[in-house]
Amino acid sequence: MHKSSALPTELTSLTLAQACSLLQKGAVSPVELTQACLRRIERLDPALNAFITKTPELATEQAQAAENEIRRGSWRGPLHGVPIALKDLVDTAGVKTTAASAVFEARVPQQDAEVVRRLRNAGAVLIGKTNLHEFAYGGSGMVSHFGVTRNPWSQEHITGGSSSGSAAAVAAGMCFGALGSDTAGSIRLPAALCGMVGLKPTYGLVSVRGVIPLAWSYDHLGPMTRTVEDAAILLESIAGYDPDDVNSRELSVGRYREQLDGGLKGIRAGVARKFFFEDLDAEVQALIEGALKVVGELTSGLREITVPVDNDRTVHVCEAWTYHASLVAQNADRYQPETLRRIRSGEGKPAEAYIQKQRELEMLRRSAARIFEQLDVVITPTSPVPAPTISELQQNPGDLRRRELILLRNTRPFNVPSGWGALAVCACVAPCTGVCACGAAEICWEHAPTANATMAMEPRRFATESDISANPRE
Repeated sequence: MHKSSALPTELTSLTLAQACSLLQKGAVSPVELTQACLRRIERLDPALNAFITKTPELATEQAQAAENEIRRGSWRGPLHGVPIALKDLVDTAGVKTTAASAVFEARVPQQDAEVVRRLRNAGAVLIGKTNLHEFAYGGSGMVSHFGVTRNPWSQEHITGGSSSGSAAAVAAGMCFGALGSDTAGSIRLPAALCGMVGLKPTYGLVSVRGVIPLAWSYDHLGPMTRTVEDAAILLESIAGYDPDDVNSRELSVGRYREQLDGGLKGIRAGVARKFFFEDLDAEVQALIEGALKVVGELTSGLREITVPVDNDRTVHVCEAWTYHASLVAQNADRYQPETLRRIRSGEGKPAEAYIQKQRELEMLRRSAARIFEQLDVVITPTSPVPAPTISELQQNPGDLRRRELILLRNTRPFNVPSGWGALAVCACVAPCTGVCACGAAEICWEHAPTANATMAMEPRRFATESDISANPRE
């Protein structure tokens, strides 16, 4: 099993894997971990705005229950007693789920999402619900009924979106892991910009039942953590077939954490320079080339390949409008204007256009899968540009969508034509740019090459409280 590094003295600086080890040994209690996270949230979240709903009473109750079980020898696994946050579009029974919108400001689900049920069964502690770009329809995190989330490394900069709060919460040590959703890059982009790890699993590997959708054909749910090992632990707890989710697929669920010790020399790595390396910021260019040098030395070498790219948005906008049409009819004035504009871009699209694009999508995914007959992983920059500042995006709101599409340019192809799993790791200190490594839909995280390759590039330093206090908001 992959060995965690030396333990830090501050509890909230532990990785999830380190916390798990200490909990299992009885060296620290779930209540101690939870209280440490709650104190850190109280200190830091007023500046970062990562959480929409905090659940201190529930978290303390769950932590105490976990502590009692562990003392009795009833250890459920690596998440037992570990504080985890959820993006606030994942349904939680009895706890508000708002999608960062006034439309759902008072919405309290009666049932848990399937992933929440699995997390509860694993003994995880729910520390709170995190902020996001309204209804997950944006890559900046700038549009939310509850205000913008700020990057823990530099509060003048965006976190990226749409999983903005989950990224900030993990990067700032307010929880040990979080779930985000990803329709075009909403896990990977904020992970890269906040200096951490974000995994978009293979399409259908993790159930999205009980998650407020953006576009069913592209929606994914996945872990956001500090390390690749932590992402493997969290993924293992939530992955698996859900017969009640029409998008779920019967894919094998690996023992991802145990597979992290595999060697790299046999890994066949590809680099997709065409499209993904065009018009790169100089800082991004330098970072990705440095990361490629490391991977090239550790594996059997790099091979340049071409990945199919389709920028058509017909399926995306049609599915978003289908979900929101009835809500817009009743609550149009409660949407943020920019979100409403984006949602309405799918109104009136002809059915034949949607059906044809769905057929093309399936053909693209089949052709993309053939790439992995010769390769194990494909590496690209996560974003072609670094994180912009909040003020520059606020100064020209009419240009926000164009700027977001630039940020998401390199992540979206791994939702649209391929459906591959994709894991973003950050190769720098913020405002971060990151590197994205992608595995085939059939083997992503099932055969460790993807995880092993990304471990070579994962972050080696995390945001501390002094980093956050040294970067006050504007």
